[in-house]
Parts: sequence; structure tokens; C-alpha cells
Amino acid sequence: MDETNNSVDRGSAFDGVKIGRPATRALINAGFESLSDLPVDLESLIEIHGVGPKAISLLQHGRGELGT
Repeated sequence: MDETNNSVDRGSAFDGVKIGRPATRALINAGFESLSDLPVDLESLIEIHGVGPKAISLLQHGRGELGT
């Protein structure tokens, strides 16, 4: 089986923040591996297909819990 970035199930959580499968897959495919890899301005992630306002809000909340 060919396991490209698009075919591997990465789950619904990105670095412990449950943002949903499409947003998790989109961030990982864009090269992000953890919350600390994300840009300071999380709103800029809206440009990535699969990352919506709800995911951004959840990531902001997750970042606040981590103190970053």
C-alpha cells in the first residue's frame, strides 16, 4: 500500500489539541509538527485548505494552556 501524506490517518489531534482530522492532516502536510512550529499569528493558517476558524480557535486555546 502506498502511504503518502494524504493516505495516512493522522488522527484528530494536532500536538494534543483536538482540531479534527482535516485540519490535523492539513497542518502536518504543510510541514508543521507541533504547536511550537506554528506561526505567532495563527490566523494566517486560514490560508491552508482544511484549517478553519474553529481549528484556529482550538489551537489558540491549546497554546494558552501551554503558556506559549
